[in-house]
Amino acid sequence: MSTEQLVKMVNQIATNNSHQTQQESVALIVNHLTKFWALSMKKQIIDYAKQDGKDLLPLAMLSINELAKKYQ
Repeated sequence: MSTEQLVKMVNQIATNNSHQTQQESVALIVNHLTKFWALSMKKQIIDYAKQDGKDLLPLAMLSINELAKKYQ
């Protein structure tokens, strides 16, 4: 899957979960990515966030940074 597609997907997930507090939203997004994204997809979006991440929404970036802690 292309990085562009992953960015679009994680931004949609972030938008759909933005009605919670920031902490709750991040937890929900990380939980979703952990459960439903393949390891290769998670690693690809983490790498993108570390290298550039310019197209990620702030909430998506926070969530990916939190997700990255699980895969260090």
